[in-house]
Amino acid sequence: MSAFHADTERNEAYYVGLMNAVGYRNKDLDRPMIGIVNSWNDVNPGHKPLRELAQYVREGIWAAGGTPCEFNLPAPCDGMAQMRGMNYILPQRDLIAGSAAAMVRAHGFDGLVFLCSCDKIVPGMLMAAASLNLPSIFLTAGSMLPYEAPDGRILVTPDLKEAIGEVNAGRITEQQFCEYKINLCFSGGTCSMYGTANTMGVFCEAIGIAPADSTTMLFCSAAKYRQARDVGERAVEITRQGLRFSDVVTQRSFENGVLHCAATGGSTNFVLHAMAIARILGYPIDLKRFDEIQSQAPVVAKFKPSSRYNMLDYQRAGGVRATLSAIRPLLDCTALRVMGGTLGEMLDRFDRPVDAAVIHPMSEPLHQNGCFSILYGNLAPQGCAVKKSGVEPSMFYHRGPAVVFDSEEEVMEHLLHSDVKPGCVLVIRYEGPKGGPGMREMSIPAATLVGMGLHTSVAMITDGRFSGATRGPCVGHICPEAYEGGPIALVENGDIIAIDLEHRRITLEVSDEELDRRRAAWKRPSHHPADGILRAYRSGVGSASEGAPWLF
Repeated sequence: MSAFHADTERNEAYYVGLMNAVGYRNKDLDRPMIGIVNSWNDVNPGHKPLRELAQYVREGIWAAGGTPCEFNLPAPCDGMAQMRGMNYILPQRDLIAGSAAAMVRAHGFDGLVFLCSCDKIVPGMLMAAASLNLPSIFLTAGSMLPYEAPDGRILVTPDLKEAIGEVNAGRITEQQFCEYKINLCFSGGTCSMYGTANTMGVFCEAIGIAPADSTTMLFCSAAKYRQARDVGERAVEITRQGLRFSDVVTQRSFENGVLHCAATGGSTNFVLHAMAIARILGYPIDLKRFDEIQSQAPVVAKFKPSSRYNMLDYQRAGGVRATLSAIRPLLDCTALRVMGGTLGEMLDRFDRPVDAAVIHPMSEPLHQNGCFSILYGNLAPQGCAVKKSGVEPSMFYHRGPAVVFDSEEEVMEHLLHSDVKPGCVLVIRYEGPKGGPGMREMSIPAATLVGMGLHTSVAMITDGRFSGATRGPCVGHICPEAYEGGPIALVENGDIIAIDLEHRRITLEVSDEELDRRRAAWKRPSHHPADGILRAYRSGVGSASEGAPWLF
């Protein structure tokens, strides 16, 4: 043995000894070391299945001659973390990304399998994978079972949020409301709607970093277990090949993903996450460029809460391969897929029947020019976002007087205990990345508005976010935010606001001279305090117009 190799073995003794201590044999350490980045926990239905799935991934890794090395990360549930808990949700996207990247770099894994679901966890892990640029595969838990109510209706998670408004307006009974609370979130898996969780899972499939059907198939299906084994085996193969994340997720394949999410009615949160991931990859996709890409796609499918179809319906209608096939002329079909081959080759092999009632051809779209409207104007000079495909066409243009609130709590109090005037524009401010801090989502106020039947006469705007489960005329991400002195901080009750989705304009009908007078008198309010991690987040987070970057 040469002196060099002897020194190397001695220097690695500490690593070998500690790995032996957790059960690895010396020969195991000579194989590709595949990190399994698992967000399993038992306080989030989207993540509970991942403990079992991880076992199948491990079996696949062992079978292919690799060594599985599993570790865990936080995985909060946006739906549970409402009101003050929501301040901590968007910051965790970057904490998850940072934690994963730090763990992988510290332990020096050769390849990675990311097991993830839900709103901030998938994008957080995508950010980590982009930063690490190792051979990587993503696998989500699969979708939740829908609930069939006694009256035969098929209901899923967003119906529960809208039920808050329905019971408040007397449209359902307290007994029905209690039944919904118990049953609507019917099983483990990601909520059976096209919110942020499934938008991000489908994005992983569209950019080629996850296997086909991994998002829409039921969490409990036998196909999901087989798929997990395949993922484990493939992780070893791509590690030996040296196929890195950036080899699969090129700028062209990334744009495929943006086009596909726009064609399927994706979540407005996707706008934030796409720009944050592109930033790490070095792809020049700002808010303007994002809108240029997404507006090329006709909307060929819509799902809960923007239509009656849920994720199981999506799977039965043909799944992600069917919607990719529907917009194939727009896509770069030479893009590689982590499971092998190219996008074009995968679509050539796709032969499942497609339900045209659910997934339309490009020649018969539900909407033109993408599912989003990125709006600009004197109220949002740096832009804002709305999911146009979730808005009733009668509300594509809305003009009305502002009713101003300085927090989510204030608007909820108004919705539950005051008379909401049809025609008004509810303005919720100081909820941006710095103002919240944490850019809370206004999902409960938005759903309450729908449940009260006001989404066809009342608009809602905010410098915070809306849930992927939001529908109705809800405009979020207004930039600059109120905490930074943006124009939304200057709005007063009764000011007229015009929202024009087709022409991508949002206008505060107040003269420049009056706005200058208000700006000179404006002072940053003392409410929305920030302690601990929220203080650090407030001091470092960037604008929503850039994806709200923090640690990356």
